Amino acid sequence: MDTLIMLAAAVLPAVLLFLYIWRKDTHPEPFGQMLKALFFGALIAIPVSFTEGVVQAFLFGPGGEASNLLEYIWDAFFVAAVPEEAFKLLVLWLFLRKNPYFDEHFDGIVYAVCVGLGFASVENISYLFSYADDWETVALSRALLSVPGHYAFAVLMGYYYSRYRFGGHSASDIASMFCIPVIAHGIYDSIVFSMQLDSYIVTFCFIALIVFCVKMHKNALRKIKEQIARDEVEPD
Repeated sequence: MDTLIMLAAAVLPAVLLFLYIWRKDTHPEPFGQMLKALFFGALIAIPVSFTEGVVQAFLFGPGGEASNLLEYIWDAFFVAAVPEEAFKLLVLWLFLRKNPYFDEHFDGIVYAVCVGLGFASVENISYLFSYADDWETVALSRALLSVPGHYAFAVLMGYYYSRYRFGGHSASDIASMFCIPVIAHGIYDSIVFSMQLDSYIVTFCFIALIVFCVKMHKNALRKIKEQIARDEVEPD
């Protein structure tokens, strides 16, 4: 019974965000297509975990971990943000490159969010079972911060992916669809990882994290509204 409760707690944040983005779509995508994107996002958790292990060993030595501010930043960007966002973008590209349902600006955000939430669900399950003795606290913190973080990174990726697809195949949009989510993800993780430096800066880091998350989600909402408005004035 406890296992089922833990699984439910792990996937519930992603389910709620999935329903939120689905309801935002004025011309909803086929549900089966969205579920496929979720599934493919979940699948990349395996190669992502392997890649992160290899990069971590390369940066810090076998079994090594970050231990100072600079190393935490390297860890945040190159062990976490770059591999995770790279695999998400690869899956998004494979899923959308010949997808006939990708015919509106907002669709890029919808499918990117599905991929991101699929990955976030598997990652969340892993975290909760890794900290089974205190899984309630972990579930709450990740429901409020980590899973919405993956959602916001995905909105950025999907936004620039659609700009590239419908806006003339700009090289800057190609760079942005990868680099902008990586930067946001890297900053987020840098703040979180820095909490391990010293107990005296935990409060400061927590406040910085909340401020950053609020700004990031406001920006994500602006991009959602912008793409929805584009579809209203440029009907397919």
